[in-house]
Amino acid sequence: MTENTQQQPASNPELPTQYVPAEVEGKLYERWVERGYFEADEKSEKPPFTVVIPPPNVTGSLHLGHAFEHTLIDAVTRRKRMQGYETLWQPGMDHAGIATQNVVERELAKEGKSRHDLGREAFVERVWKWKGESGGQISGQMRRLGDGVAWSRERFTMDEGLSKAVQTIFKKLYDDELIYRAERIINWCPRCLTAISDIEVEYQDDDGELVSLKYGEGEDSVVVATTRAETMLGDTAVAVHPDDERYAHLVGKRIKLPLTDRTIPVVADTHVDPEFGTGAVKVTPAHDPNDFEIGRRHDLPNITVMDERAVITVPGPFEGLDRMEARSAIVAALRAEGRIVAEKRPYTHSVGHCSRCKTTIEPRLSLQWWVKVGPLAKAAGDAVRDDRVTIHPKEMESRYFGWVDNLHDWCISRQLWWGHRIPVWYGPNGETVCVGPDDEAPAGEGWTQDTDVLDTWFSSGLWPFSTLGWPEQTPSVEKFYPNSIMITGYDILFFWVARMMMFGLYAMDGTPPFGTIVLHGMVRDQFGKKMSKSFGNAVNPLDWMDKYGSDAVRFTLARGANPGIDVPIGEDWVQGSRNFANKVWNATRFAMMNGATVEGPLPDAADMSATDRWILSRLNAVVAEVDAYYEDYQFAKLSDSLFHFAWDEVFDWYVELSKTTFIDGGAAAKVSGRVLGEVLDVTLRLLHPIVPFVTETLWTTLTGKESVVVADWPADNGFRDVAAEREIEHLQQVITEVRRFRSDQGLQPGQKVPARLDLTGTPLAAHEAAIRQLLRLQPEGEGFHATATLPVEGATVALDLSGTIDVEAERKRLTKDLGAAEKEKAQATAKLGNEAFLAKAPDNVVDKIRGRLTKAETDIERLTAQLAGLPQG
Repeated sequence: MTENTQQQPASNPELPTQYVPAEVEGKLYERWVERGYFEADEKSEKPPFTVVIPPPNVTGSLHLGHAFEHTLIDAVTRRKRMQGYETLWQPGMDHAGIATQNVVERELAKEGKSRHDLGREAFVERVWKWKGESGGQISGQMRRLGDGVAWSRERFTMDEGLSKAVQTIFKKLYDDELIYRAERIINWCPRCLTAISDIEVEYQDDDGELVSLKYGEGEDSVVVATTRAETMLGDTAVAVHPDDERYAHLVGKRIKLPLTDRTIPVVADTHVDPEFGTGAVKVTPAHDPNDFEIGRRHDLPNITVMDERAVITVPGPFEGLDRMEARSAIVAALRAEGRIVAEKRPYTHSVGHCSRCKTTIEPRLSLQWWVKVGPLAKAAGDAVRDDRVTIHPKEMESRYFGWVDNLHDWCISRQLWWGHRIPVWYGPNGETVCVGPDDEAPAGEGWTQDTDVLDTWFSSGLWPFSTLGWPEQTPSVEKFYPNSIMITGYDILFFWVARMMMFGLYAMDGTPPFGTIVLHGMVRDQFGKKMSKSFGNAVNPLDWMDKYGSDAVRFTLARGANPGIDVPIGEDWVQGSRNFANKVWNATRFAMMNGATVEGPLPDAADMSATDRWILSRLNAVVAEVDAYYEDYQFAKLSDSLFHFAWDEVFDWYVELSKTTFIDGGAAAKVSGRVLGEVLDVTLRLLHPIVPFVTETLWTTLTGKESVVVADWPADNGFRDVAAEREIEHLQQVITEVRRFRSDQGLQPGQKVPARLDLTGTPLAAHEAAIRQLLRLQPEGEGFHATATLPVEGATVALDLSGTIDVEAERKRLTKDLGAAEKEKAQATAKLGNEAFLAKAPDNVVDKIRGRLTKAETDIERLTAQLAGLPQG
């Protein structure tokens, strides 16, 4: 803990009776930004702490996943700032090539136009115009959440500096022969009209059909099965395994391809699984990645049968049909020829879809640009294996290695107009020139630039250093690279993290882009189901912020953040967090009105009560505990620790136990007021990174200082008082037991009862006034008759319940409940003792009966004790 003597609060500080987030949050955030609290200075001598924002799409708006991730990053950076680091949380947005182009093309469609009507240059201008007017609304939403980002450093992946970085690394990779152009099978989206990478394909089980077709005649025939009958128009072979004796006589022969005037060879290839299906497969090299490799091994021709919109281009009766229409027509034609051996419909199988528009992707042979990822991926794997980079939680390492160790070359070209255009020029005589940012593009007749743009992930892979001014060796690069940590979802470990690792190590002389990768889970609804508009369970976090405040949303998300595990969230949990914020507000307000202060140094321990020493001991323990959880990125545990300390120990116990001290006044009240002020000061600072708004208002009012954003992070000063902790735990047990007894007897919480307390020989004697206050126990007075005596932890509490309850009615009720519990126990015991029943009953049924038995036994024990505690007639 730190001293709080720099600036003292005004006398009798006042807070509104209620905390209304809408009246506080916006003003506070603008004040923080105006004062430059979130900015970072590369000239500072403080140690750096850097983290980049996973750049949201310029088309995007804040969803719960963003709010979750941003809450965690903000909590970490706010704490580091308070710890004295020069903290940079780098903001910015991604140009989102396909998504943004789709948005603008839809706008044009409403005007009856396409991008081709405008031409490339005018279309790109139109996209920039849209970006300026409508893009980036998420920035304002980030402010609502309280993101402590350095807004003056905001970057965009298409701005001039980042575009230079993209061109620089493309040229470097090209010159190092790590970028090449080749025909390969790619994932093609017939809706977006572009190639997409493997990780942009979402697989789901679709109902289709599995059709078995007979190729050839008589002994020279073979049966193959397919879910994509339309591709048979592009078959250039049938493949069998070399050791499959069933087809040995066919290998090397040519057989007739139905519905065409072509014959195709039967080839032997070890890729074929002889145990699967008929052991023979059709080979369509231009429309299947595995078939493409078979075709390369056997020098087969590549016949493309569809255009970019997945329309059949093969001359004949199917030309001009969409692939799905062609599928039905071709099956019908094959059936008419007697070529259909079997049909299975529906046939559920995994089908790839474009992650953006959900269209079924089409494997397609295409001339594209590729990154040779072998050496880059090896470096990315080695950086984790040799502990230069740590993945948290560690069990996620296997997923990372499973990806980088088996990474295929990366298709980086996209058939779009919005994005970083590939910096390659083609000459009239077949020349190819890659142009760097400082090079002059070739001039003269016949020179044209490649029309494709780069995959969005190519530019976002440079984010940790391009945002700092690379390729120039800027002061920001010197100060803030490498980043300290990367906090992101495990779902984009492959999309983004692996690419940043590859590019960072390659471009920055083997220095990885960050030292620690912290992976969190996905936000789900309260039943654990993925949130989706189509499911009807998607939530706009802004609605919850409007209703409950940003702190409530942040605290709910942080309390669910266990490393690498998905986070269920429901509105009632946000309500609970709002209640917590209100509790912190009301209890702090009450404490300040009753003498809580940060004025002057802490009193000596000798002048404190056991209650004072207990709460300070617990406070230091919680400081140490929260620090340990932060270092291990255990956001749920640190949030839970703070919740229970603040609500239970500070507000429900310490404040309540100290009420009599404050009422009595005097020296003891001043000591406790200073202790309470210290506890509030430290607790609010501990809470601040997660709930920044309510803590800012309360802390500045309590201390009179400028802002908790730039306050010192609390330190554990080592103070512990085990004896005081044991004493107060003993006191809590006594109070809890008597409260439980009162409740069991049906007494109202505020109902006063005469009582005699025998605390002789225990440390509890000093707490008699507090015990009586909290338990509503009056002095025994004349005519006191002990009708119930409770021996509790070495103390005795005798109560006079005469006239407070109808003893006979209560005895009848408890006796009836006891009889029911005993009957339940007997029935459960009988069933569990029946071997025949146990042999037949499902495990869940047996477990349920065991649970009933346990509950019945607990109820019997409780009811028996309650009956024994009733006044005797």
